[in-house]
Amino acid sequence: MKKFILILPLFILFLTFTFLLIYLLQQKDPHKPPSALLNKETPFFNTTSLFDENLIISNKDLNNKNVLINFFASWCAPCKVEHPLFFEIKKEFPELLIIGFSHKDKLEDTIKYLSDEGNPYSLVAKDFEGSVGFEFGVFGLPETFLINKEGKIIYKHIGPITKKIIFNEIKPLL
Repeated sequence: MKKFILILPLFILFLTFTFLLIYLLQQKDPHKPPSALLNKETPFFNTTSLFDENLIISNKDLNNKNVLINFFASWCAPCKVEHPLFFEIKKEFPELLIIGFSHKDKLEDTIKYLSDEGNPYSLVAKDFEGSVGFEFGVFGLPETFLINKEGKIIYKHIGPITKKIIFNEIKPLL
């Protein structure tokens, strides 16, 4: 029994290192958790425009277009960091439809934010309750998705995008 008690911590340590080694050999990036939606059809959504209650924005608006979807909020500090880069994307890829979803924010706060910082989006959609974000699997802000002309999600980024991400990851897909 004493031998077992002495060997048990060594066995637990061995198991821990074995699982760590397996994880490292898989070369998974903890900053890029897998998305169940990659290479799948865009989830159904149907919401209204932030600036026009009569304008309905749905996944049907994405047909035959390359689309960049960004979930943001006025209270989100990382969203403010990445915000100016969407102007650069819009300038470099004028044919790209950029949709911003105001996620779990207030109408007046979002309007003030876009008024102060500028509006780089082709369309700004409401997601105040978070239902569209839920369909996309959003669990933190900002999150950005790239959808191809066939309506499939081909890229997902969690956190603020950077120039390096635009150049190395998004641009090759357009």
